[in-house]
Amino acid sequence: MNFGFSEEQNLLRDQVTRFMQEACPMPKVRDIAQSETRFDQSLWNQMAELGWLGLIIPEQYGGLGLKWVDLTVVLEATASGLCPLPITSQAMASTALILCAGEKQKSMWLPECAAGKAICTLGLYDESNWIDPKAITASAKKSADGNSYTLTGVKPFVNDAVSAEYLLLAVRSDEGLALAALQRDQVGIATQPTIDATKPMSSVDLEGVVIEAEDLLPMTAEQLAYITDCGAVATTAEMVGAATALLELTSNYAKERIQFGKPIGQYQGVKHRLADMFVDVESFRSLCYYAAWAIDDAKHELPRAASLAKGYASDAFIEIGIDGIGLHGAIGFTAEYDAQLYLKRSKWSRPMFGDSDFHLDRVATLGGL
Repeated sequence: MNFGFSEEQNLLRDQVTRFMQEACPMPKVRDIAQSETRFDQSLWNQMAELGWLGLIIPEQYGGLGLKWVDLTVVLEATASGLCPLPITSQAMASTALILCAGEKQKSMWLPECAAGKAICTLGLYDESNWIDPKAITASAKKSADGNSYTLTGVKPFVNDAVSAEYLLLAVRSDEGLALAALQRDQVGIATQPTIDATKPMSSVDLEGVVIEAEDLLPMTAEQLAYITDCGAVATTAEMVGAATALLELTSNYAKERIQFGKPIGQYQGVKHRLADMFVDVESFRSLCYYAAWAIDDAKHELPRAASLAKGYASDAFIEIGIDGIGLHGAIGFTAEYDAQLYLKRSKWSRPMFGDSDFHLDRVATLGGL
């Protein structure tokens, strides 16, 4: 079994890395994150033209029909530069559509997603720290004639809702779990403050919204779990990219910062912390790659693989963020310096699709403990 990347995947990584350096450097990231829309249409169109938005969408719907390992390459490379565009949200919504939608919805939505003509996002749980079907409390009540549903509830902390034209939001109906397929103008969206400005989140008000019956996509508990695991892998891939970038930033600083006549990187205390950061990054990197492979090629192994990767990364990335700031000294705490942005990303990433407590408990349960 070969877990190395192919030549095409390495070329893809180089392409994404070069794009981030040339078209979306950190000053551009800061400008987008501080803008009202938190979005840049020109960059989004370029990403669509490069095919990144349709990597895992089947060819019959305008995508490239590749696998999650290929998507992981893109997510890791874009996260290294803290890309603020909704690439992960688009991928997660596409995954949910492929899994739960009927042919009509797939034919209508997926080509738009692949071409970047529509931005789509996904909102699952109504309790930010509770990963369980019972945490979906928003409801859909069928009309007397059965042709429509009336929604109630609020979906908190929906990623990229502020820039999305379409939203897939988990609800509970009399028939069971489902995804409500909604357009932006059907719902109320209120931006919620978060620690990471490159990851905008919003509260979506569903109260009284009426949708057609065909826009309620049935979803089983098993499908919900699979989508959640995919989200955990996607988030971990972004954590790998961001943590690697912070390690490189900190290592370079340790080579340049002179204290007591020599670079601080020559001191044992600094070397040890950098070594610990490196070991942690490489550890959850390999776990992430295996989990991404399992999504397409070993679905029965995905729950354990996803939880091992996300569980490890959730704690390790925060420690890397703290150490990165600490090794920079006082300058690391300033808003003008980039190190603090990576610490904020680590804080944002930790609870997404399950924190370390959830995932490590799950690993123990799956192992029979």
